[in-house]
Amino acid sequence: MTLIKSISGIRGTIGGQIGEGLNPLDLTRFTAAYAFWIKQKNEKKTTIIVGRDARISGEMVNHVVIGTLLGMGCDVIDIGLATTPTTEVAVQLERAAGGIILTASHNPKQWNALKLLNGQGEFLNALEGEEVLQIAESGSYRFAPVDELGKLTYDSSFTQKHIEKVLSLPLVNIEAIYRSNFTVAIDCVNSVGGIAIPELLKALGVNTIEMLNCTPNGNFAHNPEPLPDHLTEISGLLKQGNVDVGFVVDPDVDRLAIICEDGSMFGEEYTLVSVADYVLAHTTGNTVSNKSSTRALRDITMKHGGQYTASAVGEVNVVEKMKATQAIIGGEGNGGVIYPECHYGRDALVGIALFLSHLAISEMKPTELRRTYPAYFMAKKRMDLTSEIDVDKLLQHIANQYTSLDVSTIDGVKIDFPTSWVHLRKSNTEPIIRIYTEAPSQEEANRLADQFISEITTFIA
Repeated sequence: MTLIKSISGIRGTIGGQIGEGLNPLDLTRFTAAYAFWIKQKNEKKTTIIVGRDARISGEMVNHVVIGTLLGMGCDVIDIGLATTPTTEVAVQLERAAGGIILTASHNPKQWNALKLLNGQGEFLNALEGEEVLQIAESGSYRFAPVDELGKLTYDSSFTQKHIEKVLSLPLVNIEAIYRSNFTVAIDCVNSVGGIAIPELLKALGVNTIEMLNCTPNGNFAHNPEPLPDHLTEISGLLKQGNVDVGFVVDPDVDRLAIICEDGSMFGEEYTLVSVADYVLAHTTGNTVSNKSSTRALRDITMKHGGQYTASAVGEVNVVEKMKATQAIIGGEGNGGVIYPECHYGRDALVGIALFLSHLAISEMKPTELRRTYPAYFMAKKRMDLTSEIDVDKLLQHIANQYTSLDVSTIDGVKIDFPTSWVHLRKSNTEPIIRIYTEAPSQEEANRLADQFISEITTFIA
């Protein structure tokens, strides 16, 4: 059993003893700590939005979390099965004090988690998350007396409200999409994407939808992380030649993978690149992605006259950097698109609507559109270490070897070479180093990763 407590929330495998898995008692403790923190920030009676993905444990977790919030004196709006971005939008629309999303994102079905939102419908920052963890650790929260218990209401309308918000975006060209008469395939891994994505596509004027794994029952048909090795079913469907484009989302619908008309992968790194290209072609501005994301976004941004900035890894870090640089679009190379015109959160619904608009207006096939972008290739590897190794000292040693180059130590160590880069990051939960590289060819990216694995091995020896 696994229980991971971090500034971004609490996640773990269902069951186990207290402190060793995600069980009702630990759920209560962390929910109460969050509610106490929220009440400290708000003088009036507080309202919390609760939404969940379709995983099997969701109903149990939902009951525990909502009961705890009511017991803490918070009013609750239960929006039911909803995507992560839908819950974020609901917090904004209701002017709620915060929100809790019950989802373990791309993790397998035995996992679940609490993702914690502030009053803007955005994830807590590092300081806020640490405050919640300290409250949970100290047990300093207090439950409400009987006359101050919260009230529960149900509202299942927010998926439609979210779709309407996406449709209202000026750059979403419904007319062009309708004229294109697209046939679209989707794989929603039997979670809440199966509710939201078909409705979005119909509203965009897509009349022919090939639906795979769209029953929201939590029985994931394949590994739920939208990576190429897991997408053979939808890839095989597109190879038959009757579908224009395919979309795959993870269980909570904040990541988007695109499949080309020939069954090939558009590339999760290029989801954001293509959407940003479309946005920047119509709106001059800046962009942000994290340090482990492709250089192609930088290249596209510069082509359109904007400024690109890299942030530390993590959605909250990307959002903070976007606000600081007044970026008009940003996200992460895992298929996460953040478009502030809608809200500050990764949103696959926004990504689909903008990508289809781009495809319709360009009159290109996905393979043709993909070839218009700079060709970069990535390698993602990891090294298992022993707990005795001082990882910070190791990373500093690597940084010291490359002082003549552009080296960043904000988030691990990132070294920029003229045509490639390497990013080394330590895990906060286990003794490993993740090694990400990018280069003009897959062979060079692999070779660069192996080079740094060898350097790390030499230092350890």
